[in-house]
Amino acid sequence: MRDVLSQIIRWWRAGEQFGLATVVDTFRSAPRPPGASMAVLGAEVVGSVSGGCVEGAVFELASQSAAPVLQRYGVSDDDAFAVGLTCGGILDVLVEPVSRETFPELGEIAASIEAHEPVATATIISGPGTLGARRVLWRERVSGSLGPARLNEAVDDDVRGMLAQGLTGVRRYGADGERRLDDLAVFVHSFAPPPRMLVFGAIDFAAAVARIGKFLGYHVVVCDARPVFTTAKRFPEADEVVVKWPHDYLSSVAPTVDERTVICVLTHDPKFDVPLLEVALRTRAGYVGAMGSRRTHEDRLARLREAGLTGEELSRLRSPVGLDLGARTPEETAVSIAAELIQLRWGGSGRPLTDTTGRIHGEG
Repeated sequence: MRDVLSQIIRWWRAGEQFGLATVVDTFRSAPRPPGASMAVLGAEVVGSVSGGCVEGAVFELASQSAAPVLQRYGVSDDDAFAVGLTCGGILDVLVEPVSRETFPELGEIAASIEAHEPVATATIISGPGTLGARRVLWRERVSGSLGPARLNEAVDDDVRGMLAQGLTGVRRYGADGERRLDDLAVFVHSFAPPPRMLVFGAIDFAAAVARIGKFLGYHVVVCDARPVFTTAKRFPEADEVVVKWPHDYLSSVAPTVDERTVICVLTHDPKFDVPLLEVALRTRAGYVGAMGSRRTHEDRLARLREAGLTGEELSRLRSPVGLDLGARTPEETAVSIAAELIQLRWGGSGRPLTDTTGRIHGEG
């Protein structure tokens, strides 16, 4: 829903009722992930649930549905080819009418997302419950109900855990929240703050990495100790530009670094990157990469060992940073770093798709 929020919140505030289609589950090589949404108001359409494969069929359903409906599209359907899902995947799509009456919390959700405040929705999509029943959870409060109190309690526990990790997906319960049963399916849509990309080193490569990091949806911070180079004018795409010694800055934010955080060390100067990497490799960051030649990398490893880092800690370091694309320019290097981030996130091989077989999108 995040990808269509700016438009649908305008419709919602204007008192319109519109159809909202959301991918709630996928199987095999589905083109869009759970949470991808498409909204329909009259002849106006925003968003996508399949990258074009089944949009026509979803448009018709979203235009006509007066109540929530769960629809499956895929190769198991007789009409699969007719609606265009020829990639071999299967999508479960929840289509629901949305208005101020049916979704009164949408305005608060939009405000929370804009303010980077974590919020999640939990919606019944199948089983012995009310299809489309919704519960909204913030850190300190909830709104709405899925049914029995025990079901709400079980779902609340799971949703808060998923929200902390930024996870979206389906959880299954019994009608009263029993965890040993799975006949009631709840779609949990997490709207966590965007993951952070911490870029250290105010150089031209950092400007390119900041641009592509922003493009990929990261909250980008650029940090360097040199004020003459570390300016908002040089890094217009960055959300924050910090003038501070890199290891001091990272130490100050280390408690908030999580598994979604990306740390890119582009200084390739021992006085900056060795103390910085001492801190970085001991955080929970999901990715720590450092730029430099192989000789620089070997010298860096030796210095880090002298500083007391263990083999396990050093094994987390991605250096030289990025995938082997033959990159030379700052922009090409940024693409190679982005490619490595995407590969690690989804488990791709990094090989040309022409040389591979099987599913393109994997299980994700």
